[in-house]
Amino acid sequence: MAVFKIYKDSKKEYRWRFRAANNKIIADSGEGYVSWQGAKDGIDFVKKYAESAEVKDLTK
Repeated sequence: MAVFKIYKDSKKEYRWRFRAANNKIIADSGEGYVSWQGAKDGIDFVKKYAESAEVKDLTK
């Protein structure tokens, strides 16, 4: 099962990673958050909007 994991980095900031069932990283927060709740809010944002997001081809 895929899972979001919240962790602290070397700067003591909260970050998240989204891992596939095989434990490979699919996505990450890309930024640190000052609070656990900030990281959780980032996860909730992705979960809310990713399903309906369109794909734009920038290679053309």
